[in-house]
Amino acid sequence: MVIKNSINLDDVFAALADSTRRGMLERLSRGPANISTLADGYAMSQPAISKHMRVLEKAGLIHREKQGREVRVSVNTRTVEHARDWIAYYTRFWKQQFDAVEQYLDQHNLKNPPTEEQP
Repeated sequence: MVIKNSINLDDVFAALADSTRRGMLERLSRGPANISTLADGYAMSQPAISKHMRVLEKAGLIHREKQGREVRVSVNTRTVEHARDWIAYYTRFWKQQFDAVEQYLDQHNLKNPPTEEQP
């Protein structure tokens, strides 16, 4: 499966590997928020929060928009949809592979092979 755009799935999945960033995205799934709101609930410094924001932004998972003196952050649903599509494609692919193996085993009675009796 080839994704025909500039989304780097390595960056996306690396960003999603961190529970703090997943929590921030979960919060943003309810609507845009400012960075201070996103930082609430995390016992970390502002530079650490900013680093998480940079990772999410580099992966294309969020975008920032300046509204007056405030920066609002929201989820980039297009990137999330591409990651979801990639996962769905390979889920279907591997399900088909496992179904084919199961069918082969059924056809050749290899699922529950007879056991040899020991004397």
